[in-house]
Amino acid sequence: MKRLSLLSPADIQQQLAEAIRQKRKAMKLSREALAEKSTVPAPTIKKFETTGQVSLRQFILLWQCVDDLERLAELYRVQPTKPQSIDEVLGK
Repeated sequence: MKRLSLLSPADIQQQLAEAIRQKRKAMKLSREALAEKSTVPAPTIKKFETTGQVSLRQFILLWQCVDDLERLAELYRVQPTKPQSIDEVLGK
């Protein structure tokens, strides 16, 4: 079942860009330093931080420099289904 959300894809893009920007600054990395570590050009990082626009591959390259890729991997791992009834909880 799809959940209703007030967030738009653009909102999520901006929030992800802001998260990477904050992590970069907390690590005391300039855009140029992050560009060297990630292989994503500094102008692309600047555009991403201001517009939220970047390719998925470049996002992953940036993320792995500032956070754990396992956190992203959790998004697509199949979660166990939750019991729908007390009988399922009790194993009946």
